[in-house]
Amino acid sequence: MTASITPVSDTGARIIEAADALYYARGFQAVGMDEVRSVAGVSLKRLYQEFPSKEALVLAVLRSRHAMWDSGIARAVQAASSPRDKLLAIYDYLSSWFGDESFRGCGFINAFGELGTVFPSVAELAREHKDSFQRYVADLVSAAGAPAQLAPQLALLAEGAQTTAAISGNADSAAHARAAAETLIDAALHA
Repeated sequence: MTASITPVSDTGARIIEAADALYYARGFQAVGMDEVRSVAGVSLKRLYQEFPSKEALVLAVLRSRHAMWDSGIARAVQAASSPRDKLLAIYDYLSSWFGDESFRGCGFINAFGELGTVFPSVAELAREHKDSFQRYVADLVSAAGAPAQLAPQLALLAEGAQTTAAISGNADSAAHARAAAETLIDAALHA
């Protein structure tokens, strides 16, 4: 997976952290720059020096989320021993994430739904994030020696689990997606 994050100052990082928490909990459109400024503990002038627009701040937050997603998935996959277990580790990561009380679904899906038509750059970054995940899964599928068509199937299970968990408020979708993934993986590896 790729993570192209532009380095930010300590103040910029604090602003991103505050904005991410607010946006993720309440939505991108519901939170104004003044509220981000207040929570981050910076002046409005300093906020706009770091991020000249709300669009710039949203993109920075999404890049940060992409890096968190990449590192979380990578840690889970690296902890697994076999190629099959590496594929299943994706769903173990999802289970852990869905169980977090702050879980509100995929930040990229949320941003796309709220801002994708307002800021085409947000829609493009969401697409890049999802494409990056599909490529990562494709690499794991290839390493497992399974047919290439397994990758989009497994990625779709993960995406569906995220949406279902966010809407239902129930973490069980990770276990259901993992069970379906096991069936698909085993069928692909024994074909």
